[in-house]
Amino acid sequence: MLAQRPCEINDNDGNPSSSHQALKGTARWAASLENLLEDPEGVKRFREFLKKEFSEENVLFWLACEEFKKTQDKKQMQEKAKEIYMTFLSSKASSQVNVEGQSRLNETILETPHPLMFQKLQDQIFNLMKYDSYSRFLKSDIYLKQKKSEEQDENSSEAQSAAKRASRIYNT
Repeated sequence: MLAQRPCEINDNDGNPSSSHQALKGTARWAASLENLLEDPEGVKRFREFLKKEFSEENVLFWLACEEFKKTQDKKQMQEKAKEIYMTFLSSKASSQVNVEGQSRLNETILETPHPLMFQKLQDQIFNLMKYDSYSRFLKSDIYLKQKKSEEQDENSSEAQSAAKRASRIYNT
């Protein structure tokens, strides 16, 4: 059986173009909350927005859970689980998130940590952000300014590319 190679399409400057490259920056962020959370700049802008809405703890909790899932060492896992619990879930938490069943949570869950122990709570926070904060973020000044700045940069680089192509044509 022969392996098929993907067809490579080049843009006007001869650079490979792909559907993954088609959406960049704010366009990717607008496509889905998942895309936004995969982009460090997107996370930074979203945090900035959530801070103004007094709900930055939601994305911080989500990020902490993502990091926690990658933890392999049992001792480290226990320490991180306790840190997440004390920071976001305990009744005395400094950045408490609002999740269902929180009143039933107690420190006994920290005795046997496992990578998905916070998954249900993380999913609740993700859905809260997705159906509440995210749509407002896409209409916010923070997002719109970033988008406008990106578009201006793009237009500027397109003009430079056109000038380069023109100079190649006329300098031959």
